[in-house]
Amino acid sequence: MTHYSIRIEYTIVLMKQLDFILELDKLKAIQRKARIKSDSNRYENSAEHSWHIALTAQVLIDYAEEPVNIQRVTTMLLIHDVVEIDAGDTFAFDTVGLAEQEEKEQLAANRLFGLLPEEQSLQYRSLWQEFEDAKTADGRFAKSIDRILPLLQNMRNNGGSWAEHQVSRTQVINRNKYLEGLAPQLWTFAVEQIDLATKNGWLKD
Repeated sequence: MTHYSIRIEYTIVLMKQLDFILELDKLKAIQRKARIKSDSNRYENSAEHSWHIALTAQVLIDYAEEPVNIQRVTTMLLIHDVVEIDAGDTFAFDTVGLAEQEEKEQLAANRLFGLLPEEQSLQYRSLWQEFEDAKTADGRFAKSIDRILPLLQNMRNNGGSWAEHQVSRTQVINRNKYLEGLAPQLWTFAVEQIDLATKNGWLKD
């Protein structure tokens, strides 16, 4: 391969990577149902959420009682909501919306990760699917962190989206089930918080 050909190939790869990076900017405009109490109680966006849970995983990694690769987990958390650029965000307890969301997100994953060069495209697409499936220790820990942060936010905000949408205790317990066994101390903490929220009337019993 000539020097000129190598330069062209390098340029093509770089442009694909930059296209993907610039496309990610759209995630900042995707609004979630969680509110930021410290900022006039506004709704957070998905980019903020992704950053927050990636750092949360780094801080709480020592509570995992199975071997977990924090680098893989962090990457999963940074990319897990990228699909919302196309598919939008669906409230975690909207059972009708969630039933329709999976197909939208699969198509979005194909398009968005497909912007990258082939090797990176396959890597990120695979990590995203591993997060969705939550069958490996890395996937389950990533999923559990994605679930426990909204719990913390709602507890700090007098029930937040739980109270607003009349969510039940059972729904929140089921949503945080990935902690059980994988991070027992965090699971115990989560259940205590859920019980307190129920006692306070923020969750339906």
